[in-house]
Amino acid sequence: MALISNIKTDLKQAMLDKNELVRDTIRMFLAEVQRFEIDNKVEVDDAKALQIINKMIKQRNDSISQFKQGRREDLAKKEQQEVDILSKYKPEQLSEEEITEKVKNVIIDTGAESMQDIGKVMGVLKSALAGKADMGLVSKIVKDQLS
Repeated sequence: MALISNIKTDLKQAMLDKNELVRDTIRMFLAEVQRFEIDNKVEVDDAKALQIINKMIKQRNDSISQFKQGRREDLAKKEQQEVDILSKYKPEQLSEEEITEKVKNVIIDTGAESMQDIGKVMGVLKSALAGKADMGLVSKIVKDQLS
C-alpha cells in the first residue's frame, strides 16, 4: 500500500501546486483503483496497483497512436504527458540483456526444451518479472530462446 499512499501524497502536492494535469491524471488512477476494489470486493495492493498503472499506460499509448494517425498532435501530447506521470510510479524496468539472462535461467531451472514448454516458462517469469519488464518483450525472448 506504500505505492498508493505515495500517489495520494503526490495528489495533495499537485493540488497545492495547482498542477491540473498531474492532479487529474492521479485522480483518474485513483478512480480506477476504487472501481476495481468495488467490482472485486478486495483491497488493491501494490502489485495490483502496478497492473492498473500498466493498463492505463497501454491505453494511453494506444490513444497516442490513434491521435497521431488523426493528425491531432495536441491530444497526443496530452496523452504522452499522462504516460510520463504514470510511468514515474513504475519500478525501474529491466534491460533486454537482464531479461534474456533471467529467461535463460528459468529455461534451465524448468528443463524447458521446446516451444511446447513455453507455458511453463512464462508462468514462472510472469510472477518473477511482474511490473519490472514488458511481458510482450519477455514472450518474444522466450520464443527466441526455445526455438
